[in-house]
This record gives sequence, C-alpha cells and structure tokens, in this order.
Amino acid sequence: MNKTLNRLRVTIALSLMLGMTIVSSAAGMAWSDLTETEQQVLKPFAKQWQELPPERQERLRQGAERWQTMSPEQQAQAKERFQRWKNLSPEQKAKLRERFERFKQLPPEEQRRIRENFKRFRDMPPERKEALRKRWQNMTPEQKQAFREKREQWQQLSPEEREAKISEMRDRWEKASPEQREQFKQRRMERSGAGDWPFQ
Repeated sequence: MNKTLNRLRVTIALSLMLGMTIVSSAAGMAWSDLTETEQQVLKPFAKQWQELPPERQERLRQGAERWQTMSPEQQAQAKERFQRWKNLSPEQKAKLRERFERFKQLPPEEQRRIRENFKRFRDMPPERKEALRKRWQNMTPEQKQAFREKREQWQQLSPEEREAKISEMRDRWEKASPEQREQFKQRRMERSGAGDWPFQ
C-alpha cells in the first residue's frame, strides 16, 4: 500500500513538472531569462517580448548570440541590412521571403555556389558593384532573358566542364591583340546594354 502511494505521488509530481515545462515552453521565455548582453541587443523588443511567439523569441535570442560574435564591421553591415529591410514595402518583403524559401529548397551544392557568388559581389569595390547594377538596369527584357538562359546553361555544366570553358576563354583573351580585346569589350557592351565596361 505504501509503495503504491509513493509511486502515485512520484507520478503526480512528474506529471506536474512535465506540465509546467510544457506550459512554460509554450509561453516562451521570460525577458529575465535572457542574459544581460542579450537584453542589451534585443532592447527594441523588450516591451513586446512576452507577446512574441516562442519560435520568434528563440530566433531573436540566437540572433543576439550571433551578434556578439560579429566584428564591428560585420555589425555595421548587419545594421545597414536591417535598415534597408525596414524601408522595404510589404510587397518587396514578401518577394524576398519567397526567394529565400526557394533558396532553402535548392540542393546544398547550389546554395553554396549562390553564397560564393554573393560573397564575390559583396567584396567588390563599390564602383564595380554600381557598374554591374547599371549594366543590368540598362538591359532590355530580351537581353535579361538571354542572360538568364546563358546562366541556366552554365549551371547545367559539371565543375570540370566549367573549368575547361573558363580556361579556354582565358587562353583566347591572352592570345588576343589589344584591338581584338577592345572589339570583344564593345560586343559585350552592345549585347548587355551597358554604358561602361566594368571588368577592365
């Protein structure tokens, strides 16, 4: 009888503890559960913290953790990106979310390639980035479509085929005379609708 009563007490105590854990995780984390540094980073969310869904709270907390590991330059870039995001219209934000969802569906190798391309673009000098943006903006819809199709064909190539093509183009460029190089640049500008050749 005593053993049965003890088992019942333990079962009730465990059930209550489990119930409290479920309730507290469903309710999210309290502001006081955050570290002082996390609270500092997440200060703009302090007033509405308890109303945020637990998943959002956790994402913000993880973001605050990442923030602490960033260099001052990375933090400045993150602030700038956040400001740009805040200035977007709801339609622009929806498009970006949609693109991000499509990105997450891509195979890991394709995601890696896109990240590398983005990093190369991000690391370019500002003048070169601006020249590329202008070049894209000056393209006709047909030129943009042709560019997308060529990019699609390029993506279908294996890494070995891509390397072979790059090597072939490099060889042709190195063997070309100054006049041929100038003609090549002119043809590229005409095809792209660009005002200035950004790859000099």
